[in-house]
Amino acid sequence: MLGNFSYCNPTKLHFGPEALDALAGELAHYGKRVQLIYGGGSIKKNGIYDQVVSILKAAGKEIFEDPGVMPNPTTEKLYEGCKIARENNVDLLLAVGGGSCCDYAKGVSVSAWCDEDPWEKYYVRMEEPANRLIPVGCVLTMVGTGSEMNGGSVITNHATKQKIGHVFGEEVFPKFSILNPKYTYTLPKYQMVAGIYDIMNHITEQYFSGEDDCTSDYLMEGLMRSLLHSSRIAVKDPENYEARSNLMWIATWALNTLVAQGKDTDWMVHMIGQSVGAYTDATHGMTLSAVSLPYYRYVMPYGLHQFKKFAVNVWGVRPEGKTDEAIAQEGLAAMEDWMKEMGLVLHLAELGVTEDMLDGIAKGSFIMEGGYKVLTHQEIVDILRQSL
Repeated sequence: MLGNFSYCNPTKLHFGPEALDALAGELAHYGKRVQLIYGGGSIKKNGIYDQVVSILKAAGKEIFEDPGVMPNPTTEKLYEGCKIARENNVDLLLAVGGGSCCDYAKGVSVSAWCDEDPWEKYYVRMEEPANRLIPVGCVLTMVGTGSEMNGGSVITNHATKQKIGHVFGEEVFPKFSILNPKYTYTLPKYQMVAGIYDIMNHITEQYFSGEDDCTSDYLMEGLMRSLLHSSRIAVKDPENYEARSNLMWIATWALNTLVAQGKDTDWMVHMIGQSVGAYTDATHGMTLSAVSLPYYRYVMPYGLHQFKKFAVNVWGVRPEGKTDEAIAQEGLAAMEDWMKEMGLVLHLAELGVTEDMLDGIAKGSFIMEGGYKVLTHQEIVDILRQSL
C-alpha cells in the first residue's frame, strides 16, 4: 500500500433485530432536548416512529419534530431544520430514516450555530466547521449511502441547480447508529435496488484508482462479491433476513472510510450523478447507474490493469486466451447484465434528462483527479450523451 494515512471511525454501531434496545442507553449520554428528524411518514406506517417516540419519552426527553426530509434534502429544508435546532437549543439530532435523513442531520449539526450562510460556507467554499456542533444519532431504515458511519452530507440547491456533498471530519460522524435489517423490509423495490447500486458504486469509486498491490482492493472485491450474491436473493425475496442483513452491513463498510485507506479514489460518477440529480431530483442510485457504464468504458483504457482485476476477481471472467482489454470489457458486460437483472436505470432519458440539459449538468459536475483520467468539460458532455 502506498502513502501515509491516519484512520479513525468514532461511530458506535448497534446491529441486529434487537438493535433499537440500545437507544435508551445511548440517549443517556445527551441532554433532554431531542430534534426528531424523519422523512415522508413511512416510519409512522410501519411502527418505527411509535417505537422511537416511546423510548424517547421513557428516557424523559423533550421531542422537537422535524419531519418532511425529502430524498434530496434542499437548502430550504436545511435552513428550516437549523431554525428548529437553534430556537429549541436541542442537545441531540436523532435521524430516523435513510441516508437523506442522516445526511440532513449532519448538515443541521454543522449549520445550526453557523454565523454565516451554511450553503456558501460548507457546500460552496468547502470550509470546515469552527462553530458549535450538535451531536447526531441515526436509526437506519434504508441502506445504500453509508451515511450512518461517515461524515458525508449532501444538500441540493434548486436555485443554483447544484447538488453538493461535503465530507466532514470525524467530529461530525454520527455518535451512534442503530441498524436493524428488518426495518428495510417494507422499502419499495425501486428504492431497494437504487440503494444496492449506490453501495456498488461507492465501492467502485474507491476501487478504480491506484496501481499498487493494495489490501483495500482485496477488501472491496470481497464486499462486491457479497453484494452480488445478496442482491440477487433480496430482489426475489425482500424479507430474507440473511440477504438484507448482509446488504446493510456491506453498505456501511463500503463508505465508512475503511476501504479508502491507501487509495486515491475517483468519485467522478458521483459528481456527474449528483449534478443530474440537481436537474431532475431523480433517485440518487439511479442517477449513478445511468452514467456508470459509459464512464467506465471511457476510462477503462487508462486503468486497464484494474478493470482486468475487476473482471476476474469480482465477475469470475476466465482470462485464458484473451487480451487484457477483452477481459476488462467482458467484466463490464457482466456488470451490465447484473444491472439489468436488478432493474436499474441505464439511460438518463428515463430520469427526464434531455439533450439541452447536458451542458449544464456537465458544468455542475465537479472535476475529480483521483481516478484514471481527469475529464474535460467536453468529455463529460460526451459521456452524458452516451448515457442518454
